[in-house]
Amino acid sequence: MTAAADARGTELGRYLKARRAQVRPEDVGLPAGAGLRRTPGLRREELAALAGVSVDYYIRLERGRETNPSPAVVDALGRSLRLRGDGYERLHELAELASGRSSELPASSDHTVRDSVLRMLASVRPLPAYVVSRYNRVLAANPPGRRLMPGLWDWPEDQRNLTRYVFLHPVGRTLYEPWEDTVALSVAHLRAVGGADPDSPELTALVGELMLKSTQFARLWERYDVCERGGGQKSFRHPKVGPMTLTYEVMRLARTGGQRMVVYQAAPGTPDERAMLRLESPDARPEQAPPEHPQPADKPCPTYAPSTADASVG
Repeated sequence: MTAAADARGTELGRYLKARRAQVRPEDVGLPAGAGLRRTPGLRREELAALAGVSVDYYIRLERGRETNPSPAVVDALGRSLRLRGDGYERLHELAELASGRSSELPASSDHTVRDSVLRMLASVRPLPAYVVSRYNRVLAANPPGRRLMPGLWDWPEDQRNLTRYVFLHPVGRTLYEPWEDTVALSVAHLRAVGGADPDSPELTALVGELMLKSTQFARLWERYDVCERGGGQKSFRHPKVGPMTLTYEVMRLARTGGQRMVVYQAAPGTPDERAMLRLESPDARPEQAPPEHPQPADKPCPTYAPSTADASVG
């Protein structure tokens, strides 16, 4: 086995092992059994039986020593692991890479943003928009897009990565709500875009740093959840413009090695849109809500000393 084939087979094995740990015996109609389980999820022999393959064959597959599973075997493993959508597709992609049926790895990420894309960023203002690399490095943004992520631009250019931002930047850890859901999706997306080229220097450097610096990232990375996002909704608690919930669309940019343009928007006339539009201003401030019990401007609040009866209430 060549070194490249061994690496690809190992990545397939990692995926199978991680997904096996997420499936409980009762999820697939098996008894939990007696005795202590050394690892969570299904045992190797249980998954092999469910998929209709020998235990020895499955162990070789998980250890990266078997790199040519048939499509029927891959389908059976996917069904047994209860994979759907992106997770099911990723299993087939990794099996094809391991077997050599798909020998082409993704083109190396290009960090140069075309002039035409920069013009697009300018043309969508006042909508916040930015361009990221395959592995979430922010390459360009329009002014509201820059202000959407406070503090990111204080980092050196080669450190401006959205996954790093949500885990390691103090503002990134409070900007998104709920933070736990945001980081779980971020890691699942990184797994999705990086699965076909797990040895990419850009990816391995990012993952290595976050594994050392964030226990949350390490836990989520080992789960090997996969979710390639094409759009959705995010809620922010922005320190400059206040809370807002925005929808976003993700557009792949052709011939770039994985660059994507992300554009945010909000429904017209809503508080979310008003908050978003304030990102256009460098001196943006949250919208001030009126006081619950406004006092007349020419009559200051009287000094009030509670009586004994008042003090006993509540």
